[in-house]
Amino acid sequence: MERSCVGILLVLIAALASIHIVHAQDQEGFISLDCGLPTYELSPYIEISSGVSFSSDEKFIQSGNSGRTLEMPKGYSKQYKTLRYFPNGTRNCYNLSVDKGRKYLIRTSFLYGNYDGLDIKPIFDLYLGPNLWATIDLETLVNGTRRDILHIPTSNSLQICLVKSGTTTPLISTLELRPMGNGSYITESGSLELQHWYYLNNTGSRIRYANFVFMLCHVLFFCASV
Repeated sequence: MERSCVGILLVLIAALASIHIVHAQDQEGFISLDCGLPTYELSPYIEISSGVSFSSDEKFIQSGNSGRTLEMPKGYSKQYKTLRYFPNGTRNCYNLSVDKGRKYLIRTSFLYGNYDGLDIKPIFDLYLGPNLWATIDLETLVNGTRRDILHIPTSNSLQICLVKSGTTTPLISTLELRPMGNGSYITESGSLELQHWYYLNNTGSRIRYANFVFMLCHVLFFCASV
């Protein structure tokens, strides 16, 4: 995909429009998956720092194995303790039910955490449906990474796919979908991928649902993916 950044007016609109995302919805329509979490291990559960209800991903994918991180950076939340990894096949996909034509914030996160004890950090591709979304390089980003994108599905189903691009094994820690109002983050075509998130305050920490609604001073900078 080629990417071109959306102008400054979009950034200013984002600072206000994103406040609406969780306050009015109260988690209605949220999909929050703790990847690799067995269903018998208290699923769903409330993630303490955010108040978001996370569930096992077992009902959304038919492949992959569950793993547990052996090394996790300080301050990481519970959902990073498990992951799903894909030793078999080139392309493994999550199948999600969504509302056609509705705008979603899609968030994926990845932490290797030496779950296999081999200390071989993977590099692989992340696809949104048939389109390349990002290359996930955990060899460089040793403390993990996250990818956010705004997307409007063209049908009532959506696939998020992990694709093997070399010899290492793809993995995923969390997968989240958040419905949004269609009046925010307007683009003529394609999706919008998050490039920068700025907090114009002195909290010293990342703010998420449910306290996110009370924070007025923030800027999200998305770029168009076409």
